[in-house]
Amino acid sequence: CIYPMYDWAHGQSDALEGITHSLCSLEFVNHRPLYDWFLDHLELPSRPRQIEFARLNLGYTITSKRKLRALIEGGHVSGWDDPRMPTLRGLRRRGVPPEAIRAFCEGVGVAKTNSVVDAVVLENAIRDYLNPRAPRFMGVLRPLKVVIENFPEEAEEIDAVNNPEDPSAGKRKLPFSREIYIERDDFMEDPPKKYFRLAPGKEVRLRYAYYVTCQEVVKDADGEVVEVRCTYDPESRGGNTPDGRKVKGTIHWVSAAHARDAEVRLYDRLFDHENPDSAEGEDGFLSALNPNSLETITAKVEPALGELGVGERVQFERQGYFAVDPDRRDDTLVFNRIVALRDSWSKIMKKSGK
Repeated sequence: CIYPMYDWAHGQSDALEGITHSLCSLEFVNHRPLYDWFLDHLELPSRPRQIEFARLNLGYTITSKRKLRALIEGGHVSGWDDPRMPTLRGLRRRGVPPEAIRAFCEGVGVAKTNSVVDAVVLENAIRDYLNPRAPRFMGVLRPLKVVIENFPEEAEEIDAVNNPEDPSAGKRKLPFSREIYIERDDFMEDPPKKYFRLAPGKEVRLRYAYYVTCQEVVKDADGEVVEVRCTYDPESRGGNTPDGRKVKGTIHWVSAAHARDAEVRLYDRLFDHENPDSAEGEDGFLSALNPNSLETITAKVEPALGELGVGERVQFERQGYFAVDPDRRDDTLVFNRIVALRDSWSKIMKKSGK
C-alpha cells in the first residue's frame, strides 16, 4: 500500500466529500497553488476552495502533541486528562465549561496573522460564564480555628444566599457554632494600616452571621498562631446592629463541628513563561515549567458540598471556581480549582520580569 502525498490527496478528498471551503492553518499557504493545480487538471464533481487562517496560540501554553507527550512520559503531568493540559480531556476534568471555550473562541475571532492570546482572556471567559450560574458555598482552604467564647454551646442555622447573581437560586441553611474555621490569611497579629480583616482588638463581620472581635491569640511552642479567641455581638446577626455601626471587613467561615475535609487541588499555569518554546535552558520548553503549577491541600468545607456529583461546578466564596474531580468517593471529597476569582498571575509575572 502506498499512501498518496498530501497535496495530491487533499484536494481530491475535499472534492469527493463535497467540501466547499477547506480551512487550513497558515503553513498551508504555500501548498495552495498545487492544491488548485490538481483540481484544475482532474475531472472532479466539485471545486473546493482552500482558505488559510492563523492558529489559536495561547500564552503560557504549548499545543504540540509531541511536546505534550513528552510531558506525560517525563512524569511532569499525570496524563492526557491532567487538568493543567490544554487538551479537551484536561479542560473537561478541570471543570472548564464548553460554553466558555466557545465564547472565548468567538471573542478572539479568526485572523490572518499569527499572534499569541493572553491566557487571561480565556480565564475571563470562564469567570463570565460561571459567575451567574455557579452556586456559592463556603470553603476554607487554609484553616485557622476561631473560638467564639460567649457563643452558646448549641449550634444554630444561618440563612445563606445560593447565588447573588440569580435570585431564583434561593437560599440554604448553614450550621453556625461556637468553634469555626476562617482563612489563615484573614487574620494578622500585627496588621498594617488599612487591614480590614481580623486582628487583635479588631471587629469583622462573618459572612451571613455575626460581628466578632478578636480578644486573644493562642500560639504553639514555635510561636505559630494556632487559635484565635473572639467574642460576638448577638445583636449583629445578618450584619445589622441596633447602633448602626459598620465594619469594613467581611470574611467567610465554616462551622468546625460540621465541616468536612476536602482534598483541593490548586492548579495554575503549567509554564511560567509566556512562550515556553523560547525559554532558555538545556531542556528547552521544559525549562519553562512552573514548579508551582499544582498545590494539593486539605480544606474545610461546608457539609452541603458532600452532596455534589462528579463534574459539578461551584464557587468557594472569596476564593474561586471549583469542580468535583472524578477521584471523588463517598468518603473523600476532591475538588479542582478551575480558575481564581481574579487574575493575580499578571502581577506575579510582572514582578518576576517574565
